[in-house]
Amino acid sequence: MARPLNVAILGAGIGRAHLAAYLALPERFRVRYLCDRDIPRATGALLETGADPALTGLSANADEVLADPAVDIIDICLPPHLHVPMTSAALKAGKHVICEKPLASALSDVDRLAALSQETGRMVFPVFQYRYGPGLARLQALIAAGLAGKPLIASLRTHWNRDAAYYANPWRGTWAGEQGGAILGHAIHNHDILTTIFGPIRQLHAFAATRVNPIETEDCSALSLVMQSGALATSSVTLGHHDDVTDFTFCFEHLTAQSGLNPYAPADGVWTFSARGAAGNQAAIDACISALPPCPSGFAGFFTAVADQLQSIPGGAPAVTLADGQRSIELVTAIYASARSGQPVSLPLATDHPLYEGWLPTDAKDDT
Repeated sequence: MARPLNVAILGAGIGRAHLAAYLALPERFRVRYLCDRDIPRATGALLETGADPALTGLSANADEVLADPAVDIIDICLPPHLHVPMTSAALKAGKHVICEKPLASALSDVDRLAALSQETGRMVFPVFQYRYGPGLARLQALIAAGLAGKPLIASLRTHWNRDAAYYANPWRGTWAGEQGGAILGHAIHNHDILTTIFGPIRQLHAFAATRVNPIETEDCSALSLVMQSGALATSSVTLGHHDDVTDFTFCFEHLTAQSGLNPYAPADGVWTFSARGAAGNQAAIDACISALPPCPSGFAGFFTAVADQLQSIPGGAPAVTLADGQRSIELVTAIYASARSGQPVSLPLATDHPLYEGWLPTDAKDDT
């Protein structure tokens, strides 16, 4: 096994969840820094996760962290408007990058990051930890074994509860700070799962509204999608539910896959895989599932896949790529384009698309 990879985490908000996952993988990672301007918050994160202060240093200076030649990976857990500039700075410093969602708010920025990644020889891994867990691993195994058949239709719910207390943080609910609303900050993971399972999207028609909180960005959305395979999908998104609920139904020619309701780890929980058609299909489905080994979930699964990729370890789960991040930002761009125009939008989007340089309003761009 190769030596553990040295990581510097920028941001102690969601960064503390990243820190806990790294600490659970000591043979793969060492957290060299937790960097945050708010040192007391960072100290609290170290104490909360049980990190060894002799191994994990605290820093309030991102430039200091980027300059350390021992750091292999910069893990960016900062507010969205800082993702592109910090990813660029980390690549130029010769570091691989893990970046929380959203990677960017413009396809043009993703293309520039891709060019910089190729130029520096360093990789960018957008964070989509919801992909990792036994539920999706089982569904992907059934598809690979030919037990699912052609995809027919899917439905997704991202029904969460976000009230005034959530938006007390001044950068939330704004175009300049959060870069988008429920489409970008909440449903983005679930749309990534949709395309991971059903493949690329050919066309969509989107509606968006602000109906729950007095914010700049949308907090409700309804989407109709046509996949390149011909399969159909719907996605319902709101921040006005009484609780946080995420669920998926994937209907295939030979089976139906139904998730549980876990909002933050949908690949976990109880999934059901029910045969459609011949009576013998259920036995084959059950046998395929029972033969699968355990797999790590959430951030632990995501980081394990990153380590396997960087250390060329065969047989691991595939890591999330920069191309996956590009696909995600393209989808968000298309959703905003359709919601604003009232018209269906076809994908992929060309570089001459009106929102190629970003979906942010002009005044929000000026504020970033």
